[in-house]
Amino acid sequence: MYETVLLPTDGSEVAAGAVEHAIDAATRHDATVHVLYVVDESVANAAPGLAMSEINEQLEDEGERAIAELAEEIGAAGLDTETAIRVGAPDEEILRYVDAVDADLVTMGTTGKRIVERERVGSVTDALVRKANVPVLAVPRA
Repeated sequence: MYETVLLPTDGSEVAAGAVEHAIDAATRHDATVHVLYVVDESVANAAPGLAMSEINEQLEDEGERAIAELAEEIGAAGLDTETAIRVGAPDEEILRYVDAVDADLVTMGTTGKRIVERERVGSVTDALVRKANVPVLAVPRA
């Protein structure tokens, strides 16, 4: 049923909490798990005084750490794992990635990091549930 499970992460504990569900689905269906981190370009606009390149570099470093930790956990479960970092609006980039890898399932936490300064309405998970053309398993905060 599932050949490709996508696990987007923002590096938060909530996002990491969805890994068990991604592992379970992938194990049951012998699927590959893709771990994706999106460097949110809007963060640079919310942090006056810092150069956008500095912020993006910090976010990319954070993303590398986040996806490496999750990939290690998924690999320890005996599953094939792919990792990627994209730059842009998280919901849009995740949807593009779903199409690019032909993902069958998206597994993600329901509340992670928020950009309070930008007063964004809704969450990335909410947007994915509404817009994705594949099932989205929204894992609530434990």
